[in-house]
Amino acid sequence: MGAASCFAANAHMGTWKLNEAKSKIASVMGKNLTVVYAEMKDKMKVPVDGVDKDGNPTHAVWEGMADGKAYKTKGNLAWDAAAYKVVNDHTYEITTMKGGKVFTHGKSTVSADGKTRTVATEGTGADGKKFKTKAVYDKA
Repeated sequence: MGAASCFAANAHMGTWKLNEAKSKIASVMGKNLTVVYAEMKDKMKVPVDGVDKDGNPTHAVWEGMADGKAYKTKGNLAWDAAAYKVVNDHTYEITTMKGGKVFTHGKSTVSADGKTRTVATEGTGADGKKFKTKAVYDKA
């Protein structure tokens, strides 16, 4: 019951649409156009729809807990697992992995008014080059 009540006040819950004009997405990254955070008893489900770096449609679903442990992602994103960790009631640390190696690490922060979510990440592309991305989402 404790975990469920934490989700009730979770500012991330709901549907988020990418605001491309306010975002700076690295060319090695795809764009997550719509991200939905939904409660599921003691865990959450996060479906993601977007396009990969070449413009092809992507869809994936991550299910897990915000306990810092990696949970598999089903679908065709650039990563195959993600770990969420609660920083505070408006912020998660998120680490994505591909084949057990860290792909990106960063934070997802919801604004105080609950209308904007900013995801700032850093990672290393397949070419070995480091990149930074800032994706800004509006609450739908």
